[in-house]
Amino acid sequence: MGTRTDAVLASISLAGFVIAFAHVGSRLSISCFVFGCVGTIGFELVAFQYYGTVRAYWERRPVQLAALALSFGIVGLGVAFAPTAVLSAGIGTLVTYLLFLFAVVISRAR
Repeated sequence: MGTRTDAVLASISLAGFVIAFAHVGSRLSISCFVFGCVGTIGFELVAFQYYGTVRAYWERRPVQLAALALSFGIVGLGVAFAPTAVLSAGIGTLVTYLLFLFAVVISRAR
């Protein structure tokens, strides 16, 4: 597992957010998108401090599947209650995470 698995799971999750976003015809909230971006960066900074522990938990398949299920649950709740805010934040979160993974891959290649 590793970066590739992370990217696949994040891409599947992002697809769910984007499809829901298009389906409800929502408009992108820049402030919510940025909130998602900042949240991802904040989480990654904290997770980096505990890299071994975080990775040990994340490498478990049930944890990955639960995270993906939670992501789709958030999509559903977002569509039902606050599509613009929730879907924009989720898209910002996942786009930032995928860019972060891309940066990791590039830095490892050097």
